[in-house]
Amino acid sequence: MTEGAKKALETSPPDNALLSQAQEKTQRSLFGEILDWMLAPLLLLWPMSIAITYLVAKSIANQPFDRALEDNVLVLSQQVREIDGKIQTQLSNPARDILRADDLDSIYFQIKDVRGDIVDGDRDLPLPADDDKPLAGTIQLRNDNLRGIDIRVAYGYIDLNKGRPFATGKEQQEPRLALVQVGETLEKRAVLANEIIKGVILPQFIILPIALALVWFALSRGLSPLAELQQRIRARRPDDLSPIDSRHVPEEITPLVKSLNEMLERLAQTIDIQKRFIADAAHQMKTPLAGMRMQSELALRQTDQAEIHRSLIQLATSSEAATRLVNQLLTLARAENQTPATKPLEAVDLNALALGVVRDWIQTSFAQKIDLGIEQAEFPVIIFANPLMLREMLSNLIDNAIRYTPQEHSVTVRVSINEEQALAILEVEDNGPGIPIAEREHVFERFYRILGTNVQGSGLGLAIVREIAQQHDAKIEINDNPHHEDPAYPGCVFRISFRLNPYDEFIDEAG
Repeated sequence: MTEGAKKALETSPPDNALLSQAQEKTQRSLFGEILDWMLAPLLLLWPMSIAITYLVAKSIANQPFDRALEDNVLVLSQQVREIDGKIQTQLSNPARDILRADDLDSIYFQIKDVRGDIVDGDRDLPLPADDDKPLAGTIQLRNDNLRGIDIRVAYGYIDLNKGRPFATGKEQQEPRLALVQVGETLEKRAVLANEIIKGVILPQFIILPIALALVWFALSRGLSPLAELQQRIRARRPDDLSPIDSRHVPEEITPLVKSLNEMLERLAQTIDIQKRFIADAAHQMKTPLAGMRMQSELALRQTDQAEIHRSLIQLATSSEAATRLVNQLLTLARAENQTPATKPLEAVDLNALALGVVRDWIQTSFAQKIDLGIEQAEFPVIIFANPLMLREMLSNLIDNAIRYTPQEHSVTVRVSINEEQALAILEVEDNGPGIPIAEREHVFERFYRILGTNVQGSGLGLAIVREIAQQHDAKIEINDNPHHEDPAYPGCVFRISFRLNPYDEFIDEAG
């Protein structure tokens, strides 16, 4: 073993392992895919839900405490009086204690006169900004800080002139404002917000695992028809290509089942074609093989050199016929299995293709003393087709025409265009005995031979022509030859019509 072979054997297992790993990576689970798309958004939305719940809980917790602060400012404002030009408060000691004492929060209040002097309350309570000064009789709220502690403050101004009925002139025009504000720390608000969050979030820790379990169960149940379908397909016999019953599968899986049924139908057709090919080949090969065996045995028994030579000639003729039969069977099988997927169609100039095929048959036509000619269109005739199959089709038509046309007569291949119907026309015109109208549908069948003809053939040529024409969605017709000269040989015209592709359009697409 060479060094290169050893290295190849040593490196192949890792390559195979890498290939199998790549295949495993590309293969994905439908169950896991759906689960990912369901759970990933859920797990992403859950923290967002907690954050939104916290903000909403803080807003809900602030509302009752803000209203309580506003009520306190209103009550304090009602206790402020101006007596002999001096502001006084009429707060009792119990009321003062209520304002200052609480289980969790500390409450602060402050009252200032017109000049900004402290009348009552906490001196350290910060003042509102000048641009936040509300109208007299209205109450506003703000967040502030007292000795490093965050507080919530409600404040308002009292117009002392409204309490002086005898004020006149400038005193009555200019408002005399006294400030009243009440502040409160935020502990109770935080406690209430936390309680609300606990009441909302804690049940989610119970509901979320239940929801995940339900999603898992629902997915398992939802995908169970796929598992049932898999079991039904696995339980089939290897030769069972009947359609899968789609009545018991969910609506979403029905297109998949229809696609599988279409594939099974195509597979059944392919197998039928192969079986028919094998049966036809076995049946048709019996005669030439039996003739070859008989001729070979006869040659072995002969002692006369002339008889041996005659038997060998017959043996060669039978061998040639068998070879032609095999080739035509293979061509027919290839044509029946030809699809645009296996061999994409391409732009073909029918003029050039016909000229090339006619050139291939010139020597044969000379040997048969037949005038083989071609009539082409004035400009390229572009169709989309499989050029190899078209050449095979035209070759079979020319072969058929030469076989049935007597010597000193003509065979013409003609390419033209029907502009009204946008068709490309390919015709093969012969001067043979013609085909009766009643037989024209049957001559395209496999191994069909018209009675009374002594021409050697396999009966497959026209079957190949029809199959290739059908593969190209072309129409094939047999008509009488309008140009025949000998009444004993009326001849016929094989016409094949293709859909025409304008040359300019082809150039635009190719460019």
